Amino acid sequence: MCGRIYIKASLRELLLNFSFAGPGDTEPLSNSFPNYNGAPTQSYPIIIRDIVQEPDITGPIFASAKWGFVPEWAKDEQTGRPAPINAKAEGIQTNGMFRNAYKSKRCLVPINGFFEWKDIYGTGKNKQPYAIAMKDGSPFVLAGIWSLRRDRDTGLDKRTFAVVTCRPNELMATIHDRMPVILRPEDYERWLSPEPDPADLMTPFPSELMTMWKIGKDVGNVRNNRPDIIDPLPEDPEPPLL
Repeated sequence: MCGRIYIKASLRELLLNFSFAGPGDTEPLSNSFPNYNGAPTQSYPIIIRDIVQEPDITGPIFASAKWGFVPEWAKDEQTGRPAPINAKAEGIQTNGMFRNAYKSKRCLVPINGFFEWKDIYGTGKNKQPYAIAMKDGSPFVLAGIWSLRRDRDTGLDKRTFAVVTCRPNELMATIHDRMPVILRPEDYERWLSPEPDPADLMTPFPSELMTMWKIGKDVGNVRNNRPDIIDPLPEDPEPPLL
């Protein structure tokens, strides 16, 4: 799964890093970044292909969206359970919750890294958090799907999204059985295109281009949103001499 991310850049820097997309409606997010401990239910700048100003002019553009997918046909966002934050690549094209969005509303989710927890003893009681990023430190993109629905109470349109996940690569398999789908820059256009089923893009990203490191357990509380959240833990000390 993918349930926590971090963005080290300001909103302006993020827009510059992905300048192929127009700025869209992201201005309300200006004071929300950097975000070193980004969680579901928060809003993020995603990249979509949508109509801009004129009917014949299409994106890609940045757009503000809440993390936690609510399909367009849902009557009420409050369904009694949390909105899904991930969509499994396996079966996404037939899953009733996700299939329409996968077919026509795919998005890019720009980040600097994400977090995952390793269940050390398999009991769920002692988990070690890790930060995962590109080896060269560059920002990158997760594959996502999005939805737009009108709030019946306010009459306002609300955009939501989920991150697509797949089986892990060799690096991620050492700590978890899933990972987010990471897209190469040359595949951005295709993921955003009208192609109904780009299934071959939903595969594990090459391990050799990624890195991960142990971090402190403060990341478990979303109120801890500081740059040092992603600092690596000191190396394990040498065992004492006998």
